[in-house]
Amino acid sequence: MVTTDDRAQRLLESAQKFRAPFTLDPSLALYSPQDNVDALKHPRISAWMRFIGQDYVPKLPEAREHVLLLLPCTRTKPYILSTEHRRINAALLAAGFVPTAPAEPRLLAFRTSEEPEALFSLAPLTNPLGVVVHRAVISEPLGLVPYEHMLDWPGGTSPAVLYDDPGLFEERGNAVSPWRADCTAERVSATRWKWGPAEKRAYVEMHNAMAQAVATALTRFGGLYARRISWVAPGLTHRSFVVAKAERAAHGIVATRQVGRERLALTGANDLLAPELALTALPTRRQCAEALARLATRLGRSQAEAAGHFGRGGGDATPLALPELLEDLLAAVLPPQNSAKAA
Repeated sequence: MVTTDDRAQRLLESAQKFRAPFTLDPSLALYSPQDNVDALKHPRISAWMRFIGQDYVPKLPEAREHVLLLLPCTRTKPYILSTEHRRINAALLAAGFVPTAPAEPRLLAFRTSEEPEALFSLAPLTNPLGVVVHRAVISEPLGLVPYEHMLDWPGGTSPAVLYDDPGLFEERGNAVSPWRADCTAERVSATRWKWGPAEKRAYVEMHNAMAQAVATALTRFGGLYARRISWVAPGLTHRSFVVAKAERAAHGIVATRQVGRERLALTGANDLLAPELALTALPTRRQCAEALARLATRLGRSQAEAAGHFGRGGGDATPLALPELLEDLLAAVLPPQNSAKAA
């Protein structure tokens, strides 16, 4: 259960998500859409935005093809230690990818005896087919976090290992800051709240700021990649940060948000990017449905019975980490003529 009305207690809960020596910066504990909007002016965040938007250029090894793979942020910090990222990266290694630099020493302390050191490298991955996968994370309040800057960046310790943010998810009922003077959320139970107009308006502002941050970065260097894949669960707000207005219906994502008497538009990065630089948002709803069917077969259960397992990703994760969906990821990452062999 998450504390929602006592910031001091919630900070203690947030601190538990970090793996030492990485620790929470309390000024980057962002529990509501309003907190997120304010964070855009935080010195660490604004400096990061300038770096990613104006200065950062990926250092990629020569390859036949470069692929950008955007992964979702996670409650665990650093992200790479989360169950989700571990499974996704393990699938890439099992498919023949190897890191282009050694594992990060600070991360090896978290390695289990069954895990290869390569799982803890933050460098781009390459395979014998000449494909290089450059991993990054899509996140609020940071927009885009290249894997190689997950722990450090030219400004010092990366803000990616300093913040906590439950995400812009109203349905979870805990993305609120009741202690704020501008809080308009209404309590609906002991631990759940319903957003009011201030939260909804701030949500739209922050949502569109994140789409802009991703688009600004990819407008500069997105042309380095043959493919740009956003591997984010369909139900997450991060998918909404990516898809264009014309794509939203196919992804089951709303295009506007009602705030009082106004209907405010939600902008995705693909609305702002040139068509040749657009991100492909995966898995599709069809892929999810087919993966659920395969999962049910593997478990020997009905699809209705397997749905809970699917939703939890088989444990402390999301469906993105299930073998059935990772098959689709590998098919998207590899050149079309070789994806069937890898599967």
